[in-house]
Amino acid sequence: MSSERKLEPVRTAGGHVEDRSQPGLPVTHRRLANPSPLGLLSFATGIFLISSFGVHARGVHTPNVMISVLIFFGGVCQYIVGIIEFLAGNTFGATVFTSYGAFNLSYSAIYLPGSGIVAAYLDPETGAPTPEFGQALALYLWAWFILTVIFTIAAVRSSWVLFLDLLALDVCLLLLAVGFMVGSEATSMAGYAFGFVVAFLSYWAGCSGLYAGGTTPFEVPTFPIYKDV
Repeated sequence: MSSERKLEPVRTAGGHVEDRSQPGLPVTHRRLANPSPLGLLSFATGIFLISSFGVHARGVHTPNVMISVLIFFGGVCQYIVGIIEFLAGNTFGATVFTSYGAFNLSYSAIYLPGSGIVAAYLDPETGAPTPEFGQALALYLWAWFILTVIFTIAAVRSSWVLFLDLLALDVCLLLLAVGFMVGSEATSMAGYAFGFVVAFLSYWAGCSGLYAGGTTPFEVPTFPIYKDV
């Protein structure tokens, strides 16, 4: 009995079938760059600014300056990263980055002049936000807390840095949601302060991907939770 040998097509470094049907114009494909560092670093920058304005760093109480960063860096860049992750077949990265890109865009829209969101909750007599505004923000944060818990569970087989990053974000959103719901400024400030932990871990994870592959003479470890045997 003769055994048939299965032939595999020649593939490029990017994993695509190499097509040289046109000898003068061979079809080649480049390997896609890792988009995760961009997503993580843009997320870290957005959380850092949200936390800084939340704790009123340098006495700043008006958060409008961060809107442009949240829209163009935190929002648009993370959407691009999410789309590339979709093309690369990474379901987790595609879902997480596009979701938090939407978070940055939606959060910035709350304070965007002309959006009318904050204006809808202003007292017509005093011009100050009504208590309903705090409750509305609380519900907004509860929704993102639930979503982040789902992402945290999905990250239990990734790395300790990424898992702890999402876990810290859970705590941050929980404190903020409770603070706005019960009207506790101290709890809200604690939530904003905890955001610096989230930013630090996000910067760590982003630098790990950016410095990998010989870009720098050293690498930043992320401590994988599960190692291949």
